[in-house]
Amino acid sequence: MMVGMTVFDAGILGVVEGLTEFLPVSSTGHLILASTLLHIPSTDFLKSFEISIQLGAILAVVVLYWRSFLSIPTLIRLVIGFIPTGIIGLLLYKVVKTYLLGDNMVVLAALFVGGVLLILFELWHTESESAVAEVNAISYKQSFFIGLFQSVAIVPGVSRSAATILGGLLLGVARPTIVEFSFLLAVPTMVAATGLDFVKNASSFAGADTTSLLIGFIVSFVVALLAIKYFLGYIRHHTFIPFGVYRIGISLILFLVLFVL
Repeated sequence: MMVGMTVFDAGILGVVEGLTEFLPVSSTGHLILASTLLHIPSTDFLKSFEISIQLGAILAVVVLYWRSFLSIPTLIRLVIGFIPTGIIGLLLYKVVKTYLLGDNMVVLAALFVGGVLLILFELWHTESESAVAEVNAISYKQSFFIGLFQSVAIVPGVSRSAATILGGLLLGVARPTIVEFSFLLAVPTMVAATGLDFVKNASSFAGADTTSLLIGFIVSFVVALLAIKYFLGYIRHHTFIPFGVYRIGISLILFLVLFVL
C-alpha cells in the first residue's frame, strides 16, 4: 500500500497530467518532479499511479475524436504506429520502471536536451507544400516510423507527443495532421502501458490507493479536454519554440531546487 498521498496530492497530479499529456513537455517527467516537490514517497504504487492516471487524459481524446476510431483506415495506421512502441515497451518495461521512473536526474536531462532539440528543429525545419495533410493519407511506412519515434519516449522526460510530432514533421506530415495523429496514437499506447502495469501490480493496490487513482483519473480527464482544445488552437499560429524554452528553463530551475539549494 502506498503511504503519503493525500486527496490533494492526487488532484494536483491529475491537473499536471491533464495539462502536460499532449504538450511537448513530458507528462511523465512532470508527474515525477511534482511528486518529488509534494514529498510523496517514491513507491511502486506511485509509479503505477503516474502511469494509470494518464488514462484519464487519453479518455479525453476518445471523447473528442470518437469518429476517428470508427475509421478502418485510421485504425490500421494506429495499429502499425503502435507496433514498435508496444514491442520496445514490453521488452524494456522492467528496466524503465526499475531504473528510470523516479530518477529526477534522468527527467531533468531529458527535459533539457529535448528543449534544445525542439528549438533547433523549429529554427531548421521548413514544412513542404506537399506535406501530408490528412491522417488517412499518412503512409503505412510513415506510421511505423512515427511509432518508432514515439518509442523513444519510454525515457521519462522525453515527451511522447514531442517525439511523435517531431518525427512526423521530419517524415513529411503537416503540423496539424501529425498533432492529431499523435493524439490518436496515444490511445492504444497508453491503454497498453496502463493495462500491462495493472496486470503486474493490481494485487498490491489498497482501498485508499483506488480512491487516489479515481481522483487523479477524473481530474486529468477534465483538464485534458481543455488542454487539447488550447493546443490545437495554439499550433495554428505558433511554433514549439516556447515549449523548448520552457523545458530548458524548468529543468535548470528544478536542478537548482532539487540538487543545489
